[in-house]
Amino acid sequence: MSPTKTEKIRRHYDTVADTYDSHYDHHRGKKYHTHLSNHLMHALPQGGNLLDIGCGTGLFVEKYMKNGGKAGTGIDISGKMVARARHRCKNCDFIIGTGEKIPFADNSFDAISSVLVFSYVKDPQAMLGEVYRVLRPGGQVALCTLGKKLITRGIPSLYKIGEKIRIKHVVMKDFGEHYYDEREMQELFDGAGFSDIHVKWCSFAHIDMFDPIFDFATKVEPFVEKRVPQLAFNIFVSAKKE
Repeated sequence: MSPTKTEKIRRHYDTVADTYDSHYDHHRGKKYHTHLSNHLMHALPQGGNLLDIGCGTGLFVEKYMKNGGKAGTGIDISGKMVARARHRCKNCDFIIGTGEKIPFADNSFDAISSVLVFSYVKDPQAMLGEVYRVLRPGGQVALCTLGKKLITRGIPSLYKIGEKIRIKHVVMKDFGEHYYDEREMQELFDGAGFSDIHVKWCSFAHIDMFDPIFDFATKVEPFVEKRVPQLAFNIFVSAKKE
């Protein structure tokens, strides 16, 4: 990740740290984040030592620990988000940093997660190499992020416009995001040495939909994910280190 891009992301999330949780505190936000995080929970080993990359205010670390996690650690680029996470999960560890250079020893974690972060990563090969290094043999990694779809193709342009006209939004910023399809994700994880790689599309109801549309999308979401995943827009990947 370039210094300029890194600094821009850090400054933005430092700025929104105090209001970030409210983005996921209304009913759409809670349902949206819960739906995504449930996909990760089902793929990761329970009762393990977790590292969450791009942990934000510690939402997923908290969920993992409440579901029997032995230990929780989060890493995030924003110092203010990390401070929030430390307040949320006082018995967990949170540090400032990025997934492209993880400051832990080899074979340190049973489970590694990342929610809505991978599209920001400048060097995905470096991050997955680091994930593989710090994951214990037999450990699992699971991540979810916006995928490359017709519906997502115009999002970076919308973010650029939103930034220019100064729309106040928790994530609507031009960070030069990159989206991946199933084949690209498979190749990235395979190239990093992972096995048992599963890639699927998830999430049809988006947090920024209006209530009536969101409620309808939530109701049909299970059918969409199972029968017509082409309409879902987040891509989910789980994999194992042998």
